[in-house]
Amino acid sequence: MFEIKNGQATSKSEHYADLAQQAQGMLAGEPSLTANAANFAALVFHSLSDLNWAGFYLYDGAELVVGPFQGKPACIRIALGKGVCGTAAQTRETQVIRDVNSFDGHIACDAASQSEIVVPLVKSDGSLLGVWDVDSPSIGRFDEEDRAGMEALCNVFMQALDAQK
Repeated sequence: MFEIKNGQATSKSEHYADLAQQAQGMLAGEPSLTANAANFAALVFHSLSDLNWAGFYLYDGAELVVGPFQGKPACIRIALGKGVCGTAAQTRETQVIRDVNSFDGHIACDAASQSEIVVPLVKSDGSLLGVWDVDSPSIGRFDEEDRAGMEALCNVFMQALDAQK
């Protein structure tokens, strides 16, 4: 699959590598979690095709609470183990869901969402920061290349947070 950048088709893995480089530069030296999360969400949302939501759910010690995002208004709170986001947070494993309608317990914050990828965000001390959640209005939008790309992007995000300590 290809992404379009500046009118040019690039491979998906090349596009994610470019996004990771952009994210690294954008986040470098900024200590604000909110500012970094907001810019990260905007970068991804406006750089990848066929998305209708991209953002963060941050763990408050009890549940996930919506954080900076791009897209329509979202569910505010999600319990650990509930829906795709809660499952990713609880298992600490990336969830790539081809068709959200086939995911038992899916939480439909936006009825237009048909596929989803959620990456758990784990701090260097092993504690949970939250999850990175991206939705698409198309079934099958996300694959293993997206998993690798999103995990690499999230690694850049988490490394930038660690560097600010």
